[in-house]
Amino acid sequence: MTLTLNITINGAPHEIALDDPRATLLDVLRERLGLTGTKKGCDRGQCGACTVLIDGRRMNACLALALSHDGAEVTTIEGLAEGDTLHPVQQAFIAHDGFQCGYCTPGQIMSAVGLIAEGEAGLDPERVREGMSGNICRCAAYAGITDAVLEATRVSGTRTGDERTDA
Repeated sequence: MTLTLNITINGAPHEIALDDPRATLLDVLRERLGLTGTKKGCDRGQCGACTVLIDGRRMNACLALALSHDGAEVTTIEGLAEGDTLHPVQQAFIAHDGFQCGYCTPGQIMSAVGLIAEGEAGLDPERVREGMSGNICRCAAYAGITDAVLEATRVSGTRTGDERTDA
């Protein structure tokens, strides 16, 4: 039995025929649509390499059944930049060396974008580290990642009421 998934990815609508109702969003993105920026790390939701935004919320694509997001709007790393203009979080990751090998970087950036949009980043480095704790960097670029998220938060002007400015 073939099922149809209607989903908007990076602003473009897609109608995708799925033979397996257990197909994950990660597999659909990578194998069916060729969007390989979203990485397959642990395939268990523990590393965060597959983080995407679904209807504006951070989610591990490896744990998301594609069919359960019929009608959703998904943003992947490929959908952040506008032409040659990088997203402010992407710019901040470059400015602060928020990556080394780069494998986790797409998931880290997507998680940071979601964290800031949710108003949960603040200007407290510990708060940022806690908010990003679902994303593992095996190269230990955490200091650069934290600094990048703090800068992007400052640039975006997205803040909450209980932050400190001792970053």
